[in-house]
Amino acid sequence: MASRLCSALVVALCLGGMTVLVASPLSRAQPQPVSYLAGSTQKVCQVTGDLDEERQQPTLNQTRARFGVAGTDLGAPFEHQGRLYVLFGDTIGRRPEPGVDSFAFSDDRNPEDCLALEFVTERPGLFLPLRVPGISQGAYEVPTGGLSNGQVMYVFFKTDAVDGRPASRSVLAASADGGRTFRVVYDVSRSKFLTTQPVSVDNAEVPGLPESEGAGVLLWGMGEYRASDPYLGYVPLARIEDRSAWRFFAGLDAGSGVPRWSTEEADAAPLFSQPCLGEGAGYWSPHLGKWLMVYDCSPSGHGQPKGVNVRAADAPWGPWSGAEVLFDPRRDEGYCRFIHVSWQVERCDSLGPENRRNDWGGLYAPYLIPRFTAGDDAAITIYYLLSTWNPYQVVLMRSRLERAPSRQVEAPASLD
Repeated sequence: MASRLCSALVVALCLGGMTVLVASPLSRAQPQPVSYLAGSTQKVCQVTGDLDEERQQPTLNQTRARFGVAGTDLGAPFEHQGRLYVLFGDTIGRRPEPGVDSFAFSDDRNPEDCLALEFVTERPGLFLPLRVPGISQGAYEVPTGGLSNGQVMYVFFKTDAVDGRPASRSVLAASADGGRTFRVVYDVSRSKFLTTQPVSVDNAEVPGLPESEGAGVLLWGMGEYRASDPYLGYVPLARIEDRSAWRFFAGLDAGSGVPRWSTEEADAAPLFSQPCLGEGAGYWSPHLGKWLMVYDCSPSGHGQPKGVNVRAADAPWGPWSGAEVLFDPRRDEGYCRFIHVSWQVERCDSLGPENRRNDWGGLYAPYLIPRFTAGDDAAITIYYLLSTWNPYQVVLMRSRLERAPSRQVEAPASLD
């Protein structure tokens, strides 16, 4: 992160029984947004499965033949001990248990030839599920993000999906043996952080956080699936196992414009209004000197625009620029090529299994891989994993972003 950023003095106030941390005054300048370079979004490769059905070519990873992974979704990446780990959702294949999750690791540094993966296995040819004792891990109960303190990996999971309803609780689990065994650390949320995606930061490089020194974790949260605005939390990395150490962005102070931090999740303020998010997180771009939030606004959600969106900000709490669409399956020719169109509408492809010809494919879970971002202070190329539902696979995508002229931005919500 850019070293020009300076530390911020933080003071604590008590307001009506709520502990709020108010940072020292920061710049209130409106951020220069980024612009999607039209036509730049392309599928790089199909990451999972054995056959790339669009290209009718073997995939690089041959995940069914090598690991028993016939199909899966999600693909939340995080760094741990110098390797890229990727957390996948409900995985179908060689294992008889329904709804099990899987994970893989990679030493790959060149995304242009795809993302080479090694799934963690129980024995040769059979992937090892992510198992957390004491929680339900059936269909739609999935990992949402991970982080590392150098020795232990921490993974957020959604659980308690009952009778086809979405998961209603999230937990944090920890593993000291590379994900082979986990223990539950604590319950995370039943409301605004059901989906939690963490990003590690140097506190001194992000003025306005509750702490100005040491390592911290930004926690990007979403509530009801595909019907939520985004929220922001924070916890010192050294206290990641202490739920009481979490702080929640509660809006900007009306007088000073600085971020307010609350001890109560109920006080978390939306970063912007677009209640359709499924998965998404903010990432610092050292090339552009901006925070970027990449997320999906689902067709089944309640917001606009649909597709994979991106916004930019000078601080993780905003104000955030308006949404740019990185990937629209019609505009960018995803449908009929690598995302299936229901035969009840149009017979333009034969993607997916025969018994799902009338099931639409879709797009969701655009997980950006920061180690692959390349560019300069004028433009960058980002790489992200994307799930397609039908076929039930994960693909690697790339898009190009450029600096754009200043325009109206959307201010984050405030408690005042």
